[in-house]
Amino acid sequence: MNNVDIALVTAATLIALAFRPWSTLRTPALRNPWVAVLVLLSCLWGAQGVLPTTFPLQLSGACLLVLMFGWPLAVLTLLPVASAGAWLGGGNLARAMELGAWNGVVPATAALAIGIATRRWLPKHVFVYILARAFLGTVLAMSFAGALRVWWMPRLPGSGAVTLLTAAWLIAWGEAFATGAFTAIFVAYRAELLLTYSDERYLPPPAR
Repeated sequence: MNNVDIALVTAATLIALAFRPWSTLRTPALRNPWVAVLVLLSCLWGAQGVLPTTFPLQLSGACLLVLMFGWPLAVLTLLPVASAGAWLGGGNLARAMELGAWNGVVPATAALAIGIATRRWLPKHVFVYILARAFLGTVLAMSFAGALRVWWMPRLPGSGAVTLLTAAWLIAWGEAFATGAFTAIFVAYRAELLLTYSDERYLPPPAR
């Protein structure tokens, strides 16, 4: 089991627990979507087991979870998802820790940092939230997580750095399109599913 994976997951879990994020689930509008996310992401992550072993990159969903539930609850949600995904894919505890770290904690934390930056330095507008934070923010967060993983983690024989970096870049765009599309739909029809969004912050005041 990789010590880096353990350190990343442990540190993120302890910080997330300090915020007591389970209180978020007292909101009925978020409770059922949270359960659905647990099931769907577990299946998605488990699908990694049918991919070639030299291709360790996959879709995550972590950035969308941060937008929906906030970083603390997203991190705690990704832990059982990683465990279930590893089990469904025929992996072990080491595989669960690897998924939790590089498919969960790292992109979720990068998405949080990018979200803080957009709120601090960009205009408060709904299109900034969708395009800058949800779409481009996901591209950057997933690309960073993929590149850091390629640089830090040992590579299997036959998996070159250039190939993995290119795959990470392409997967980041796929993740971004999915995250941006879901975010736009939620903003338009179910804004209560996005804990990080509010009409008061991102919609301009009505003209007088």
